[in-house]
Amino acid sequence: MITSFKRLETWSKPALIALCLGIVTVVGFADYLTGYETFFFIFYLIAVFLAAWFVSDTFGSLISALSVMTWVFSNIAAGEHFSSYFIPVWNAMIMFVFYLVVVALLARLRNVHKELEERVHQRTATLTKEIQERTRLQKELLETSEQVQRQIGYDLHDGLCQHLTGTALAGHVLGQKLTAQSSPEAAEAARLVELIEEAIELTRTMARGLHPIEIQAGRLADSFQELADYACDRFKVSCQFECRQAAPLPGVNDVNVATHLYRIAQEAITNAVRHGKARHINVRIDSTNNALVLTVVDDGIGLPENTRDGKGLGLRIMAYRASMIGATFDIERLSSLGGTCVTCRLVSRDVPGGEIHASKIQNTAR
Repeated sequence: MITSFKRLETWSKPALIALCLGIVTVVGFADYLTGYETFFFIFYLIAVFLAAWFVSDTFGSLISALSVMTWVFSNIAAGEHFSSYFIPVWNAMIMFVFYLVVVALLARLRNVHKELEERVHQRTATLTKEIQERTRLQKELLETSEQVQRQIGYDLHDGLCQHLTGTALAGHVLGQKLTAQSSPEAAEAARLVELIEEAIELTRTMARGLHPIEIQAGRLADSFQELADYACDRFKVSCQFECRQAAPLPGVNDVNVATHLYRIAQEAITNAVRHGKARHINVRIDSTNNALVLTVVDDGIGLPENTRDGKGLGLRIMAYRASMIGATFDIERLSSLGGTCVTCRLVSRDVPGGEIHASKIQNTAR
């Protein structure tokens, strides 16, 4: 019945008017055929209801009057006799007043229904606007965070590293002078230069972690290899990266998509080390005919309960990054072997053209 009402809402008013008139005609003819002993009073309400609900209360009143006249004349035509003209007039008035009450109630109910629909529409529009605004702010926040990390990475790489490089050169010159003078402090100067060079390498490593400068279109595998190297150097763990291509599939050539995938893997590795206490991590990219799947598996103790329940900030960021590129995100604890498995699946229609070269590279802690 609800489906039928929905269909009637799509009808034009002339069609609805014709339908109501047709119902009154059919009911009146049936009333005549069955004789005046059969009471068809209730069936006229169908036309009254449709007229009042779908057309207007004025037309509902007109249909009510038409239904009353049809009922009276069909009964008279069927052979009903009255001892006085007052009886059919009285019955017609009672019937008409009842129909008018029904029309008034339907009009009120229709207005309430429209008001509720309007409120729902307004609240839905407001909620949709709030969700869009929240999504926009989240996107801007993520982009701002990315820009800040990029800027810090640039500053470390082009600023601090250059300054430390100059300091190391000055220390090297000083060491040469002290050596030429056979000064005992020459060894200390050489040691100072070594410490500065270690600081330079550490700063460059931090800069690459904050902003992977080498991420480019079509070079996702190379970027993940550098990420695995960074994990080995930074966390002193064994990190293995694999890129398997079961069938020819265009890879990622969009820098934004590549960056989001890179950051998801980076966050998963960081969580595996800091929260899961993992010693071995496997990062894998599998490409099939219709999808690209990023998987990060570790052998740690698993993530904390609040992280697995979706309350961790890192997990929410990874899930949001996945949604930004139209991918699905999942994280689960490996009950049999221990550890955690993070999966990000990007279907082929969301993967722009490009190429990921199949490779298998294993890194061990240095």
